[in-house]
Amino acid sequence: MRLATIRIPSGTAAVRLEPTGAVHLGASDVGALLADPDWRERAASAAGERFPAADLDFAPVVPRPEKIVCVGLNYRNHIREMGHELPAYPTLFAKYPPALIGANDDIVLAGSSEAMDFEAELAVVIGASARHADQRAARAAIAGYSILNDVTARDWQSRTLQWLQGKSFEGTTPLGPALVTPDEVDAEAGLAISCAIGDEVMQSDDTGQLLFGPVELVAYISEFVTLRPGDVIATGTPAGVGHGRTPPRYLRDGEILVTTIDGLGECRNRCRQERR
Repeated sequence: MRLATIRIPSGTAAVRLEPTGAVHLGASDVGALLADPDWRERAASAAGERFPAADLDFAPVVPRPEKIVCVGLNYRNHIREMGHELPAYPTLFAKYPPALIGANDDIVLAGSSEAMDFEAELAVVIGASARHADQRAARAAIAGYSILNDVTARDWQSRTLQWLQGKSFEGTTPLGPALVTPDEVDAEAGLAISCAIGDEVMQSDDTGQLLFGPVELVAYISEFVTLRPGDVIATGTPAGVGHGRTPPRYLRDGEILVTTIDGLGECRNRCRQERR
């Protein structure tokens, strides 16, 4: 299945995507849907209000996750371009929900930053609580996969050894357009992932090259915190980021950032300079 959160006049709605449009699932968003232990059956059988494909306005697929856990340095080629050694354990940091935007919303280029960078990432969405999960339980806890771009203020990120301040600017992080369930895509085996600015491809890789894969990340994170339905794990980015280039290549006002993962779709976002 392909599930999404769309904007409607009364707020938002969780929907099942179909070739001609979408079907209302009777929940306000995908996060609320996943809180129901029977969400799979509910999503598969729902026959609610229908919305034409041309009218769909995508919100972040999970608008208000309890947790957004991000992984840095998780593709070997990106680790090398950033000048680091392979980590023994996942490098983790957090992001706050106000950073999230929809698959076609504008990205806000922070007025206080001169180095807004792009990072195409596979997002894992949790569909069942997981604590001290073994591999089997971790796999079962994954509701599906989506697309995320961890747009980063590199100058703020490098102010200290902690990355949070560069990673959580409001209105910077596309998440969507849909959650695609694991029966439709095999992210562990590998999905083509890319990031482009307009027609210029900046990043191109395969999710099968992740140093720590989705199941391993769920198991690892669940050792220190309970993962709950709707939580999001951003699994890291491949080589080609603007900060790793000579000279560096950062996002500019008016540019279109396109983040694509095979089988999941794309996020297409215009960059808009913040006016203060």
